[in-house]
Amino acid sequence: MSHVQGRARRARAALATVVTWAGLLAGAVGCTSDGPVAGALGPPGAKEVIRVVPADASKEVRPGQVLRVRASEGRLESVRVVRSQDARESPVPGRISADGQSWKPDDERLALAAKYTVDAVALDDDGRRSARRTTFTTYVPEQRFIGYVAPDDRSVVGTGMIVSLAFNRGIADRAAVERAVRVTSRPAVDIRPHWFGRERLDFRPETYWKPGTEVTVELDLRDVEGAPGVYGLQHRTFSFTVGRGQVSVVDASRHTMEVRRDGEVLATVPVTAGAPKTPTYNGKMVITEMLEVTRMDSRTVGFGGEYDIPDVPHAIRLTDSGTFLHGNYWAESDVFGDTNVSHGCVGLRDVKGGGASTPAGWFFDRSLVGDVVEVVNSKDRTVAPDNGLGGWNMSWEKWTKGSAVK
Repeated sequence: MSHVQGRARRARAALATVVTWAGLLAGAVGCTSDGPVAGALGPPGAKEVIRVVPADASKEVRPGQVLRVRASEGRLESVRVVRSQDARESPVPGRISADGQSWKPDDERLALAAKYTVDAVALDDDGRRSARRTTFTTYVPEQRFIGYVAPDDRSVVGTGMIVSLAFNRGIADRAAVERAVRVTSRPAVDIRPHWFGRERLDFRPETYWKPGTEVTVELDLRDVEGAPGVYGLQHRTFSFTVGRGQVSVVDASRHTMEVRRDGEVLATVPVTAGAPKTPTYNGKMVITEMLEVTRMDSRTVGFGGEYDIPDVPHAIRLTDSGTFLHGNYWAESDVFGDTNVSHGCVGLRDVKGGGASTPAGWFFDRSLVGDVVEVVNSKDRTVAPDNGLGGWNMSWEKWTKGSAVK
């Protein structure tokens, strides 16, 4: 009889264990969406065994607050945190402390416009398990900023390319934004940032890129507070490859352009530069845009109604202010290589509609965004470093002082 009773007691104990674990699993992943789960999981007041900050059902939690899970009695056995953002769920990595008293995320920053769900299981000092589920939502900012990046993703560019970010809003905390942007290369070189005002951040190495270099740009701007109440929106990685090295030198006094590819002279082309009253900028300029044909209206660059040409062929942009190297079919052919007659641009002989075999067509077909065009011996000043990608005109010492991170 006692043998039968012993088996019955063991059966009841086993059943109780099954019921307890069933209750624990139901509490950890069960139907309720908010609040503590107690009852079968522990004694009265079990919710106090596990404390979560921010508090359950909190709303508009600001990014400066921290996420913590603590065991006020005993120790934590497991913590699982899930972030729901942009219709996607992702786990939040974190670690339980060595003494089992607390859990914290690896990344202290809370994402904005997100819902967090915390599931925690703890074992108290008497060996009883408790589980708790809490949720909270974070602040949804009304104002966001983004950075428009050059060059394009997966593009092949010239050796003079400068990585440039133009922000749609003024950045007050430039150091925070700068820390959230990472530019690396293979082979590795020292790449430094420089701010031009509050809306533009450029990156370049000390000298032109080596042909074949692969450059990666990582933007971790999401939820970075760039100005009071204005948060970043982007989390993006893109890359580009540096092609062959081409530098062309325009000598305004000799009316020529020498085109060098990887140190070898490809050709010397006759040109016409800016006239005495409207000279071309001196200095290093980087090709930022290439247009088969475009319209050029003098009213858009402050020259009144002096010209309006609807079909300028082979137009290569060198500055934001309107300096182009372009085909010219309207000037007398004898000015190329002899006289400067333009309004500040560099003109190459061409035909109406653009010809592939003309000097302008030849140069256009052999150029890349990121190639360098340097003007020397002009009567004008050196182009400003922030006029287009003119940063190569700034010394490395001065360039590196333009970082906001000290």
